[in-house]
Amino acid sequence: MDGGHVRPGLSRRALIGSAAAVGAGMAFAAPVFAAPAPRQFDIEAAGGRKVSITEWRPAHTVGTILFSHGAASSPRFYEVMIGPMVAAGWHVLAPLHVDSREHPDTAKFPGLASWKARLEDFAALTDHIGHRPYVAVGHSYGGLTALVLGGAQSVAPQGWSGPQSDGKAKAVIAFSPPAAIPVLITREGYGKLSVPALVQTGTLDLVPGMTATDPDGWKVHLDAYEAAAPGGHRYGLVLSDVSHYFGGLICDYAQKGPPAVQGLKDANRIAGLFLGAYGRGDGKALAKLDAAVSPNLPVRLMKK
Repeated sequence: MDGGHVRPGLSRRALIGSAAAVGAGMAFAAPVFAAPAPRQFDIEAAGGRKVSITEWRPAHTVGTILFSHGAASSPRFYEVMIGPMVAAGWHVLAPLHVDSREHPDTAKFPGLASWKARLEDFAALTDHIGHRPYVAVGHSYGGLTALVLGGAQSVAPQGWSGPQSDGKAKAVIAFSPPAAIPVLITREGYGKLSVPALVQTGTLDLVPGMTATDPDGWKVHLDAYEAAAPGGHRYGLVLSDVSHYFGGLICDYAQKGPPAVQGLKDANRIAGLFLGAYGRGDGKALAKLDAAVSPNLPVRLMKK
């Protein structure tokens, strides 16, 4: 499973500095880093396993986002995506999954054992928030996790029975989710997605061992969009010159650049409109989102 090798020692300040140096003086807009400092707390999953939750609280809450990080990463490597969400009023909660290199027990969960643990993490977290509806958001392995929270049906991992989601997700945003993988999720399983969704990829979204190496290999990250039934407010977003890691801006700061600063801005802009439209029911946001539908790069937005 893709997700990457994280480099915990690289600070946010260093990231800002490296991104600001890209191209002709291009820099992040201030809202990218507008999130207040998060807090952490533990909840208890099945079997008494403790799950660390990172929480960002806005000054005024408009809704709840449950966020799932990529394989081997952790919530703190997504500040450039989570920051604008919090600035817009979203209360974000993100588990540290057992496949993270920062998790103390990661060696105890080899292979698909990590998938069962991810399902358990969100069963515990959705129970923690009670009856509140939420938007599920994730990247890579976390994008798959978010789609399953939105009704997609994975191949049930050993030891798991019953539903894989609680039906409270109002919508899903999946940044670069994996292609259909027979042992994890099929196209038919992706097709069971039951809520509005935004599925993103980029024209450089090639992952060794996960996608073909030819120039069109990135297209498999749209499997979930293509498999979903039409008429359910499903959007596919393709960004020019954006890799799986946005050039090292998310998930794994050590990944090859240059940082996709403009691609990140475009991803955050479209995601923000989607959150407004389907997370808050904002008609103006929906109109702007649908007005952005276009077959043309650098920001190709499809809808079905």
